[in-house]
Amino acid sequence: MALHRFFLDEQAIGAEEAPSFPLRLSPDDARHAKVLRLERGEHVAVVDAVQDHFECEICDIADGVPIVRIARHLDAPAMPHVVLVQGLAKGDKMDDVMRHATELGVAAFVPLACERSVVRLDAARGAKKAERWRAIAKSAAMQSGQMRVPEVSAPMGVGEACALLSGATAVLVCWEEAPGTAALGDAIDHALAASFTPAADARIAVVVGPEGGLTEAEVARFTACNPRASAVTLGPSILRTETAGIVAPALVLYELGCMGTRSAGGAS
Repeated sequence: MALHRFFLDEQAIGAEEAPSFPLRLSPDDARHAKVLRLERGEHVAVVDAVQDHFECEICDIADGVPIVRIARHLDAPAMPHVVLVQGLAKGDKMDDVMRHATELGVAAFVPLACERSVVRLDAARGAKKAERWRAIAKSAAMQSGQMRVPEVSAPMGVGEACALLSGATAVLVCWEEAPGTAALGDAIDHALAASFTPAADARIAVVVGPEGGLTEAEVARFTACNPRASAVTLGPSILRTETAGIVAPALVLYELGCMGTRSAGGAS
């Protein structure tokens, strides 16, 4: 059975000197711990503020706060870094994309303001939305047992996003007008080979447009921002933005060997 996982914002477990110590959980995480009804002797997984990974045994519960001892120090696994650049969508669609893509293993989100975006956010509203999305991503990471909490940036425009992606192993622009032969898996394999990058060390960006899709000019800017950028197809169906925002990173993670049995490079 997978261990319940907690992420600490301020506490470095390795710096604790006492054999047992309280976990300094955020208020939301402390409430979550109470709901779990954790008991003495139970083990939990903890990722601390300096990204060290531990398995801890609960020695006691004080006012709902777990008092733990270190059972063992865990090595952080090598994992590819998949970044979802998601066009801003209306309603709760962004919440759903953040939640489900986090459960899959997406490492970072870049909310993208596009020409055809229905949603328009000023700096203040964008910052408030980003805080909400970070909370959703953290909750989803804890629930699904992820080894990290995804980074969530404030919403940015195409120019800022292009600058951010210039050093990525690959940039995959999901576009309904991409040729049917522009397969996502082929683009990943080509990028890994061209950059001499192992799949576990890859940083792959996936760009998904808003409800109205990306314009041809936006696609051109993204494909020009990185020598290993290309427009790719997700198949013959035209997917909703909230569907594409989940399907596309799932396909990337599969191609990188993180889901199922396929390993990058075409071997099975």
